[in-house]
Amino acid sequence: MKPVKTTVWNPAKYLETDEQIAIYLEDIFKSGDPDLIITAIGDVARVRGMSKISDETNRGRESLYKSFSQGGNPSFEAVLKVLGSLGFSLKPAPVA
Repeated sequence: MKPVKTTVWNPAKYLETDEQIAIYLEDIFKSGDPDLIITAIGDVARVRGMSKISDETNRGRESLYKSFSQGGNPSFEAVLKVLGSLGFSLKPAPVA
């Protein structure tokens, strides 16, 4: 049997428009998985440009990369600032 060649899935390849990004984040938030949510915010930040996000949030670029990668642990303040810089906010909604 031939070995199967796999590659790492990179969501950034598919996040080209604001609508695609919004759908991606909405779906990830529905998962309720904090680690997945943080990683997804990092995916979007990389698509939009981590240097730009760093400037807009007054946070170090390397610190943002680390905080918003798999296993990262950003403060709630950092999450709000990065989401705001990306043009998104957290909005409470009833659980369906």
